[in-house]
Amino acid sequence: MAYPKSHNPFADDDDDEESFRPTNRASDGDHGDSQLSDAERRQRYLQQEVMRTAQSAVDSSYRSIGLIYESEKMGVETAEELMRQGEVLQRTDKMLDNMDEDMKTSQKHINSIKSVWGGLVSYFKGKPEQPKPAPEEPKAYEANDRLQNALATSKGQEDKYQASHPNLRKLQTGGFGATASVDGGGSSSQNAPPQNRHLRQAHQTLDNNLDEMANGLSRLKNLGLGLQSEIDSQEDSIDSLLNKVDKMDTKINSTNQQIKKLK
Repeated sequence: MAYPKSHNPFADDDDDEESFRPTNRASDGDHGDSQLSDAERRQRYLQQEVMRTAQSAVDSSYRSIGLIYESEKMGVETAEELMRQGEVLQRTDKMLDNMDEDMKTSQKHINSIKSVWGGLVSYFKGKPEQPKPAPEEPKAYEANDRLQNALATSKGQEDKYQASHPNLRKLQTGGFGATASVDGGGSSSQNAPPQNRHLRQAHQTLDNNLDEMANGLSRLKNLGLGLQSEIDSQEDSIDSLLNKVDKMDTKINSTNQQIKKLK
């Protein structure tokens, strides 16, 4: 079938502007397609297919942004839970240090009791035992700088997450240019957008969404690196705690054996 070569189906003609709007397949028959020639019917079909493809790309980009926001929120919650866990580990470490000091004091008393001369000297001197200083309050736990910076940046996106949740119902996908400000003039860049204004809106919205997706993925990367650093740091803390617990267990068993011999 031959079509007129002089007619461009994507030209920016005022007469074709309305036919370039996104339409449903079910409405094709309402425009009197039966009265159109084969060339005109083919032209309209191509126009509608272009708009449907553009609409699908825009909708997909909005869904991707929503998933990025949701992943970021999960990362923030994980980071906050890790920080709470780090605080618990810090308190446990301080508690073990205090227990170690108590065990040292107990050992001194046992050694004094075991020594007859030590007991007599202590009795006649009557030197009161120096009161122990109050245990210091543990400092507030601070995660590594990378995690803190990533967490602060990602928490600034909470409003966007709320706007896209649940199930992306609040995303504006009802048409092109929902969040973009489109200039009526043409672009002079190398990759100039199509001249039709509906396609310009679609491309502008898609470009904006792709930029937001790139920013979101960058934040997710930084958040992931911060989480990994924090996990590595806490693994070292856990190893240190296990060593202290083993030493404390040995001291307690030794003290119990000495007490049994004194009875």
